[in-house]
Amino acid sequence: MNVLDRFRLDGKRLFITGGSRGFGRVIALAAAEAGADIVLNARDASSLARTAGEVRERGREVSTFPADIADPAACEALCRRVLAEAGPIDILVNNVGGRDLDVAIEDTDVETWQRFVDLNLTHCFICTKMIGGAMLARGEGRVINIASISGLVANRGIGGRHYETTKAAVIHFTRAAAADWAPRGVTVNAICPGLFMTEPNLAWAKKHPEVIETFIRAVPMGRTGEPHEIGPLAVYLASPASSYVTGAAFVIDGGYTLW
Repeated sequence: MNVLDRFRLDGKRLFITGGSRGFGRVIALAAAEAGADIVLNARDASSLARTAGEVRERGREVSTFPADIADPAACEALCRRVLAEAGPIDILVNNVGGRDLDVAIEDTDVETWQRFVDLNLTHCFICTKMIGGAMLARGEGRVINIASISGLVANRGIGGRHYETTKAAVIHFTRAAAADWAPRGVTVNAICPGLFMTEPNLAWAKKHPEVIETFIRAVPMGRTGEPHEIGPLAVYLASPASSYVTGAAFVIDGGYTLW
């Protein structure tokens, strides 16, 4: 086996939440190009169908499961369906998350806080417990959590601190799960992106251009990331190339957190 072969995902099945757009779509397509079959979840059936078509164009099998997994009950039901209808899953990517409210801590009500905790953190726990837990019986598997550099720093000029809080929790949940599962053959790692111009951030740029401009000025590389730049890192963490890596949080931010 040469070194490039160690990045192949032939014979593997990857399940990704929020897999129809943004990072989820890019990771799904990168994994398909590396040889994996793909299981996609997202809320919108039409965007799921478009991404599924792109996976098929790459010669891989794909199945789709529309569901809003910000609802813990819906998330549990989804995991049961995926295991029953599309399993076994070899690679889990917990990608769903976001911040679409710019609200100060003192103005945040408990209902809003809990909704975003469920969106960014609870779904990660449920999918890891159920999909990742099923890997333990086989003694091998990969869990990849999409966290954020917002779990390491507080962003300037923007509210909605539920995001920083939950992403920090995702990073530490990654470490804790990795410690528990390392002796049992399942690795758990996190990716911590900086500012990438996904659909939500393009929308933010229109509404709050000053926030985006301030951020870019603090990036040593002088630019935002492009979604496709996430794909190779996800493939690495999903592949045999990362066999001795667990509990890591990989920062990919153009150097933003260096300063």
